[in-house]
Amino acid sequence: MKRTLIKNAIIVNEGLQVPGSVIIEGEKIAEILVENQESAVPCDETIDATGCYLLPGVIDGHVHFRDPGLTHKADIITESRAAAAGGVTSIMDMPNTSPQTTTLDALNAKLDHLAEKCSVNYSCYFGATNNNYPLLEQLDKHRVCGVKLFMGSSTGNMLVDKMASLLNIFNGTDLLIATHCEDQSIIKDNTVKYLEKYGADGDVPLKYHPNIRSSEACYQSSELAVRLARIADARLHILHISTSKELQLFENIPLSEKRITAEACVAHLLFASSDYQELGTRIKCNPAIKKKERNALRDAVNSGLIDSIATDHAPHLISDKEGGALKAASGMPMIQFSLVSMLELVDEGIFTLEKVVEKMCHAPAEIYEIHNRGYIRTGNQADLVLVRPNSEWTVNKECILSKCQWSPLEGHTFRWKVEKTFANGHLLYSDGTVDENYRGQELRFRN
Repeated sequence: MKRTLIKNAIIVNEGLQVPGSVIIEGEKIAEILVENQESAVPCDETIDATGCYLLPGVIDGHVHFRDPGLTHKADIITESRAAAAGGVTSIMDMPNTSPQTTTLDALNAKLDHLAEKCSVNYSCYFGATNNNYPLLEQLDKHRVCGVKLFMGSSTGNMLVDKMASLLNIFNGTDLLIATHCEDQSIIKDNTVKYLEKYGADGDVPLKYHPNIRSSEACYQSSELAVRLARIADARLHILHISTSKELQLFENIPLSEKRITAEACVAHLLFASSDYQELGTRIKCNPAIKKKERNALRDAVNSGLIDSIATDHAPHLISDKEGGALKAASGMPMIQFSLVSMLELVDEGIFTLEKVVEKMCHAPAEIYEIHNRGYIRTGNQADLVLVRPNSEWTVNKECILSKCQWSPLEGHTFRWKVEKTFANGHLLYSDGTVDENYRGQELRFRN
């Protein structure tokens, strides 16, 4: 079995930075060497990581790879390569594809599709509807990362807006329930108000997007989700928290003691409402980037009120992003630049490097109960990423691997660079090139 030595790195893991080396044997982390320890067994390959930090591979619990059915925007092949280039080694894909992942047949087909095409490790959510809750008890808890519940914006029949259905879902599964929380009735009332002002053709200026998809819409829906989860003692994970008001719904206690957890997305931590002026609809997303909320979200990441960081990677064609508050599509591609974006905030003193690793690697492994990943530990799968500081490069169209071929970060110069990404011990990405032949493994949960 091949042994690879990654030597002279600074290992960032479980709250510590330690100079050391890691040996990969086959798919696993075989040895972690610190304080000038040397391996007793020779290695077949040595990678000199001097000047680099070695992190666990990022686990992104919130992506939209648009496959099947929406592959003019993105597909599993292109987006998983973008993930690998960004230091992301595991993803969990959302169910609002075509067909939607709301039946057992669609779920099995999606997992087969991912196995065939995905460069990184993978799983997918089962999508809840008003009517499919009887299927929840048939889901394989070791294969399905969770149940996705749209309590706000969605397409087709995936908006669950009947109280009886919500109660059946929260009481009908012990799987993690991941929610998109925005109150549709509040959004509808706000939309009517702005259409009356700007005309029925829907040409509402972008600056009103955070007013239409308001803080109150987020809070009311999140509060309901928390209330239902507590009544049912359900396992709840609220996605893309975007307001300070929602933070009062969560507790600052150890993650291992939580039944209700919260996610922040890179876009809400990175951008502010002032960025609409320059970036326009490129940063339009649901829930909206709102005024004066970013600092509260950053503080909540540091305090422990927010447990994990993901991307909500949601590619659209750039033509889909034309229009204002109502017409432009919501969502942006973020997975390739998520880790380096957070590392830049480390340079700005907003997060520590250890905190970024905790929220992007350790916490997702704990929240989703992923077997043998998310940490640099002997015996774990060798999902690893080497990043180099003080290595300037600029985002341009040529380096974007997402199929949509644009990014809100185009023209931005980063000072951190992903040099190498390992998935299951395999060198998947190195110095700008993805191994296009490699396929990731299906994630296993609750083992």
